[in-house]
Amino acid sequence: MAACIFCRIVAGEIPSSKLYEDQDVLAFMDINPINPGHALVIPKKHFESLLDASPAEVAKVAAKLPELARAVKAATGGDGVNVFQANGAVAGQTVPHLHFHIIPRHKAEGFTFGWRQQKYAPGEMQKMHERILGALQG
Repeated sequence: MAACIFCRIVAGEIPSSKLYEDQDVLAFMDINPINPGHALVIPKKHFESLLDASPAEVAKVAAKLPELARAVKAATGGDGVNVFQANGAVAGQTVPHLHFHIIPRHKAEGFTFGWRQQKYAPGEMQKMHERILGALQG
């Protein structure tokens, strides 16, 4: 996809600080990092989001995540890492090309990851469970 910045990186039209590359996957440094060492891992083939990719294509990218996360953690002296992925602008996806963030975290930064939790009204969880099962079954 010509307008996709990540596709242009894959094509070599835009330089990147590559960390890993094979025929299907590319990992490189994020130019706007949350913390130094923040990396991105993408499929070379364009998929707008996880929802558009096949399990086999996602597996190719996912297979590299542990090794890359360990390397980022070791190189940065991090106390932990976030491996994060978003689908759609409302979920925080800023580049419409499937990608995973590997973000080193340090105790001193005081980062917490949380969201507003809700309680289901009586019977609502079961209704939602049935709706999701129905969607899974086609």
